[in-house]
Amino acid sequence: MTGAAGRPALLVLRALGLGDLLAGVPALRALRRGFPDHELVLAAPRELGPPAALTGCVDRLLPAAGRDRAVPDALPRAARRPRLAVNLHGRGPASHHLLLGVEPEELWGFRHPSVPEVAGPAWTPYEHERTRWCRLLRWYGLTADPDDVRIAPPAGPGRPPWPGAVVLHPGAQAAARRWPVERFAAVAREVGAAGHEVVVTAGPGEERSARAVAESAGLPPSAVLGGDGGGVPFGELCALIGAARCVVVGDTGLAHLATALGTPSVVLFGPVSPELWGPPPGGRHIALWHPGADRDRGPSGARRAATSRPGDPHAGRPDPRLLRITVDEVVSAVFTAVAEPGRPGRLPAKVAGP
Repeated sequence: MTGAAGRPALLVLRALGLGDLLAGVPALRALRRGFPDHELVLAAPRELGPPAALTGCVDRLLPAAGRDRAVPDALPRAARRPRLAVNLHGRGPASHHLLLGVEPEELWGFRHPSVPEVAGPAWTPYEHERTRWCRLLRWYGLTADPDDVRIAPPAGPGRPPWPGAVVLHPGAQAAARRWPVERFAAVAREVGAAGHEVVVTAGPGEERSARAVAESAGLPPSAVLGGDGGGVPFGELCALIGAARCVVVGDTGLAHLATALGTPSVVLFGPVSPELWGPPPGGRHIALWHPGADRDRGPSGARRAATSRPGDPHAGRPDPRLLRITVDEVVSAVFTAVAEPGRPGRLPAKVAGP
């Protein structure tokens, strides 16, 4: 596999979702710095082309996706024989075998007993997602910073939509990570009453819940963006999030987008700990999580693995830990996140408006 203009090809497999791509930005940046003369080709779902381009690391996207986050069945023939293939998708063996099938000169990945050809480091189950992939690349000799997550929003004409709004996103791929609609509506009412403009975003198939939040909170229909037609276009979504005062969201891709754009956020965690998927320390990102009594058993080894991922992130009902987060907590976190020196988070109502 030869890259553009005869450059050697570096094939990276991360055929997952938006949040996974953004959590992989520090590793992609390390690869870009380590192989400046290679064409970096990312094997990922086609719809991730725009965010992949925004990372500034990816030269070309190779469409690849598996069902329900599984390893793709195959890679396009254009992926064959890269100079180097890097598995940022999983621990193996299926993802290793997929990359070995394109006959790379070299394959980097985590060590797995079923794939002796790959001599990487051992997999650690309770490691933060960004740290995990940076550790992999450090084992192979690259310098990688897990907090190197920022991206620049795409340039767009004119004023961004709803500048300075508090953005609520009640949707998530699985019910386990969906905080109740009525609680989002209560947050919208309180934040709106404090003088903030509030908008609600919806991904594909999420319009009903977004409109329920808006209607219950007394917001106009125009305050709901996206929905059954396919969600908010990515460029518009970046402009919205980049200009927002705060984003309130579950453990989804939009939370990672807020982190990447440097927008204050309040992220609601349930079945999975923020120790594994939360925003970097520092900054104005607040992660809310109530693991319960099991958390007291200790932070190391298998116990830590169990307490960091105590629930099923793909379950069909809201996780109990997510339901322990109260409306008052979220409202207080929003006011903390939006507060600036000399400017309180609870604004007088008369300043409401874009």
